[in-house]
Amino acid sequence: MLNFVLRRVVNMMVLLVVVSFVGFWIIQLPPGSILDVQMQRLRAQGGNLPESQIEALRQRYGVDDPFLVQYWKWISRSLQGDFGTSFQTDQSVAERIFNRLGISIGLSLTALLFTWLVSIPIGVYSATHRYTWPDYVITLAQFFGLSIPGFLLALVLLIVASQLWDQPIGGLFSTQFADAPWSIAKVVDFIQHIWIAVIVLAVGATAGLTRVMRANLLDVLNMQYIQTARAKGLTEAVVIWKHAVRNAIHPLVMSLGTLLPALVVGEALIAIILSMPTIGPLYLDALRSQDMYLAGTILVMLSALLLIGNLLADLLLAWVDPRVRLD
Repeated sequence: MLNFVLRRVVNMMVLLVVVSFVGFWIIQLPPGSILDVQMQRLRAQGGNLPESQIEALRQRYGVDDPFLVQYWKWISRSLQGDFGTSFQTDQSVAERIFNRLGISIGLSLTALLFTWLVSIPIGVYSATHRYTWPDYVITLAQFFGLSIPGFLLALVLLIVASQLWDQPIGGLFSTQFADAPWSIAKVVDFIQHIWIAVIVLAVGATAGLTRVMRANLLDVLNMQYIQTARAKGLTEAVVIWKHAVRNAIHPLVMSLGTLLPALVVGEALIAIILSMPTIGPLYLDALRSQDMYLAGTILVMLSALLLIGNLLADLLLAWVDPRVRLD
């Protein structure tokens, strides 16, 4: 097990270097630079900068340096914890990311927990009551969950929350709680703001995992060892939850590797609609403005989440199913 983890960690480090190099190169493919983008924005507003100041900014940001020089500056400083400076705000990249990272990961983990707590029991119930009217209702709800776009569902829930329930919408807190210390009232206000994002993020994933759980459990229930367990006189609940579900849950465990970074990226449009300060809108804005240090750091961070998620999924699978051996 230890050798497996060490090999995976080494492979992860090599892959992250490759991803950082390719991503940094792709970000710089569009013509121009962040300085050109800022100059165009300034001219559109009727302003301009003298040539001497433009040249000073070019030297400061190193936009005319060769690609390998820019990449080496960024990656060598990143190994020391310095991810560079965001060209748009002159803030450090780490500061801009970490201000939003906790919100994004917390939101994604909450949506992930909601997805698992809902999809597994519903999938089990649907498989054990197939071809009944509750199974048909669940199947219909799954199709709706998979087909409704997240941004459309977010807009509908916004209208329902504001018009019918008179709840606050947008952002993480109401104005009176934004700078206030934590209290029960602030927690309640936070939940009133965040529940729409959690539901929108979880609906599609829950619908998909529920169908996967139902299909796999139906296959497992037809296996010989399930019939043997029933013949031994075990109760149906023990047969289902101790023997069948434990083997049918394998695809859900493996999906953990891709689900967490997908939730972090997938919340970009939802966060824009809900005016939430998360990583998704920041990444989109960095790509549009060619803020290469910021965009490259977020890309590597998302890749690291994917790799760590796959590693944790493998370890969890070995714990769930003792037959799996990680050598």
